[in-house]
Amino acid sequence: MAPHEDRSDGAEEAMVAEAEKRPIATIVIIIAMQTEALPLVNRFQLTEDLDSVFPKGVPWVRYHGIYKDLHINIIWPGKDLVSGVDSVGTVSASLVTYASIQALQPDLIINAGTAGGFKAKGACVGDVFLVTDVAFHDRRIPIPVFDLYGVGSKKAYSTPNLAKELDLKVGKLSTGDSLDMSPHDESSILANDATLKDMEGAAVAYVADLLKVPVIFIKAVTDLVDGEKPAAEEFLQNLAAVTAALEKSVTKVVDFINSKCIAEL
Repeated sequence: MAPHEDRSDGAEEAMVAEAEKRPIATIVIIIAMQTEALPLVNRFQLTEDLDSVFPKGVPWVRYHGIYKDLHINIIWPGKDLVSGVDSVGTVSASLVTYASIQALQPDLIINAGTAGGFKAKGACVGDVFLVTDVAFHDRRIPIPVFDLYGVGSKKAYSTPNLAKELDLKVGKLSTGDSLDMSPHDESSILANDATLKDMEGAAVAYVADLLKVPVIFIKAVTDLVDGEKPAAEEFLQNLAAVTAALEKSVTKVVDFINSKCIAEL
């Protein structure tokens, strides 16, 4: 679906409705870390785009190819040019989502990746979730209406058939730019009724909503935020195994999407 231009709400709604009836042809999968991306790159036999569709000088990486009836694009924000680590967080996620929509005009965006989970909400390490709602937990603006803008609650595109077919757990996702959880963050996450905590989801949702592209979220739990182990330690310990579970689930999601239109999800 192309980014929207100036037009009436009615015309825009009609275009969205029409797009929902067309078979999905192009999908963009936004993934924050190379470790998370490469198993899917290999699974779908994608190749790196050496003639980049992105602005010159940015580290963003696109892997693409044809899988069944789908043109798949995996977008990884790449390594930070100064520190050399994965460009995680909301800023990079927002930028690559916007640039990918502009350059590739996808029918659907999938934000796939790992996340912290809350055992009090039923999450276990290795669980893979289909996200229903997203919000921010670290944009605190204690002014009427601005407070709601800061939270930025969005709903993921509704996919009842996908959820039923794949029997995935479902839950709400809360996004912030820190791996740890401050007391202020914790109270906001509780207010968001979140089962999962990540560093990209709500940012991807904001851009996708702005440009009217459907987005779904597949998140695999690497660590328990309310568990006994330090989050960073548990994250690194479980990353490889959980990434394998993520690859299996995302592959099932893509297989389900193949030959369907948005409205059939």
